[in-house]
Amino acid sequence: MPVVHVLAFLAGLSLVIFTLRSGIRTFIMPRSVNDSMTRAVFNLVFAIFLFAAPPTRDYEYRDRVFSFFAPVSLITLPLVWMTVVLLGYMGMFWSLGIDTLDRAFIASGSSLVTLGFAIPTTTPGAILTFSEAAIGLLLVALLIAYLPTIYSSFSRREVAVTMLEVRAGSPPSAVELISRFHALGRLEKLTELWEDWETWFAEIEETHTSLGMLALFRSTQPNHSWVTASGAVLDGASLMASTVDAPRDPQAELCIRAGYLALRYIADFFDIPYVPVVSWDDPISVTREEYDDACSQLETAGVPLKSDREKAWRDFVGWRVNYDMVLLELARLTIAPYAPWISDRARMPAPQQRVKA
Repeated sequence: MPVVHVLAFLAGLSLVIFTLRSGIRTFIMPRSVNDSMTRAVFNLVFAIFLFAAPPTRDYEYRDRVFSFFAPVSLITLPLVWMTVVLLGYMGMFWSLGIDTLDRAFIASGSSLVTLGFAIPTTTPGAILTFSEAAIGLLLVALLIAYLPTIYSSFSRREVAVTMLEVRAGSPPSAVELISRFHALGRLEKLTELWEDWETWFAEIEETHTSLGMLALFRSTQPNHSWVTASGAVLDGASLMASTVDAPRDPQAELCIRAGYLALRYIADFFDIPYVPVVSWDDPISVTREEYDDACSQLETAGVPLKSDREKAWRDFVGWRVNYDMVLLELARLTIAPYAPWISDRARMPAPQQRVKA
């Protein structure tokens, strides 16, 4: 066999192995894995959508356009996989004696989509035909099999996001969350909410890194977002831990830690930079004036606040600094709807994010 044919066979085999590796890393491996082929597909689709709905357009238009982003990306991914497999087997069919690329393309395409109208007569060719047909079916089956898993995770995420609207308003607000619980005389019941959201943060940490496209699935309602919901809960827990005059609630602090760790792991997956080791005196996006205004709203609602406002501010900064940067960057990436202390300050121009899937 001529050297060029050997090289063509090895090159084609490498493409096929590379594609299978991508499918396994994207859908089967239980841990977070950065796959270059999947990431390239999502980045390309993201760039197209970003061109169609640039940051200069209003949020409503961008929300309508980007609601198609994740589904279109999921459809595009197996098409790209199958195209690369087709090209890889073209090279292998040609290396085994099919004299033209046209015939190699027909043989590879017939095998990949299992039509079987171009069957090689040699045993090596038949082996390639059978293996390509199996790989084509496997790649499609991977996506189909994991669609229920993807949408099940999405549904669990959105139930908590939707329920938060009852407790924290729309858009969700930490001040509204605390005020409503106080008005109902159930401020101590916030412990149960912190427990539920600690579990929720652990779930999204697992699902939104092992199946990264979930982070870009938009909520069923245009004014809902898993990012703004996360921010409202974390800010609510931070205000309770630092500012509200109530018995210390360790569960609020555990919720904050679970939240900022989850957001950081998701930020790592999307190559979002942040400062891993922070100090209470590091700057945050919430100003002292905004904090004082929130305290005034809480006082108006009758919520008891700690007398030492200066210490309370330092304590609030010490909690918020852990998730401030990643929260704003995830709001930019996901084009989150307006929410105070979150996406309202994440709308300024920022370097274009690159999407990992």
